[in-house]
Amino acid sequence: MMIINGRIIGMAGKDYENGYITIDDGKIIGIGNMSDLQDGLKDNVEIIDAKGYNVLPGFVDAHCHLGLINDSVGFEGEDVNELTDPVTPHLRAIDGIYHLDRCFTDAIEAGVTTVVTGPGSGNVIGGQFAAIKTSGSRIEEMMLKAPVAMKVAFGENPKRVYFQKKQMPTTRMATAALLRENLMRAKEYKLKLEDYNKDKKKNDKPVYDMKMESLLMVLNREIPLKAHAHRADDIITAIRLAKEFDLKITLEHCTEGYLIKDILLSEGIHAVIGPLLTDRCKIELKNQSLKTPGILSRAGVKVAIMTDHPCVPIQYLSFCAAMAVREGMDENEALKAITINAAEITGIDNRVGSLEKGKDGDIIIMDGNPLDIRTKIKTTIIGGKVVFNSK
Repeated sequence: MMIINGRIIGMAGKDYENGYITIDDGKIIGIGNMSDLQDGLKDNVEIIDAKGYNVLPGFVDAHCHLGLINDSVGFEGEDVNELTDPVTPHLRAIDGIYHLDRCFTDAIEAGVTTVVTGPGSGNVIGGQFAAIKTSGSRIEEMMLKAPVAMKVAFGENPKRVYFQKKQMPTTRMATAALLRENLMRAKEYKLKLEDYNKDKKKNDKPVYDMKMESLLMVLNREIPLKAHAHRADDIITAIRLAKEFDLKITLEHCTEGYLIKDILLSEGIHAVIGPLLTDRCKIELKNQSLKTPGILSRAGVKVAIMTDHPCVPIQYLSFCAAMAVREGMDENEALKAITINAAEITGIDNRVGSLEKGKDGDIIIMDGNPLDIRTKIKTTIIGGKVVFNSK
């Protein structure tokens, strides 16, 4: 495939007013100015003429629950929270995603080509998030990276769920204690495994524990904690625990992060902000503000913007970024928040988030400014294949 004559906004530091992109076997193999196109157009290549259009990398939603809360279904299609145990690190998003949910089509038609989706925030440890493409015949075909993070939750949600069950945790102290307890258990499990592997005759192999096995990925810094935290004190508790166990962490929602921006900057913590277009439905959202992404970005914190779908429907990801611009965020930073920043924060930027040689051929073609709500997606390409063409 070759896209020609488009205004390429590559999100990789260099744009082309009249450029081309070539794709082979699902990967970008060439990008540049049309004037530098030496080989010309070949007969056996699918040509897409993007003259008059903007060409960008597919949008990346860094935090949602796409496929785990099915559209228009109710309980039968809601597989996002296993609310029978506050500690479920062994749950995998890929085992609960319904890839034929109609919202995948909504995502594709809105230019969202990659989503990071997974368990909700009802449990202290919710389970494993996955990064997936929004098009494919089965989840294995769509999967970009799984697991990509371990979901943990602070604040009101675990408290509310388990207060109703008269079970721990019903306080913020208990939430932190349960997370700390299980991380300590995982450390002990890891040490026993290491001792066994060093000397299998002298040491017994620990009894297999699926929960602890799952947490080893966190302790080994293979994946980060994806920490649901709205209120400033919950954000700081999440950071404290990550430092205590030397873990990677990203802050999800980070609603009051703008109130402690200097702390986030000094700790080098990245923030995935949102959902931005909801009501203040609970106390910990009382300081919610559309200004948050801009405030944190200007302070030097790396920011992504999420929908938290279905809290904000997946097709409004770019609209969330546009609203952040209206409230003071730099336009280029807002675009980065739904492309390259979202990919870098979630650890998938080797594949998506920008238009560069070697990256996946996930591309959108638009008829206007990507952050103008009147702009329409003309074409969505995933893995070098056209998956949507507007009429």
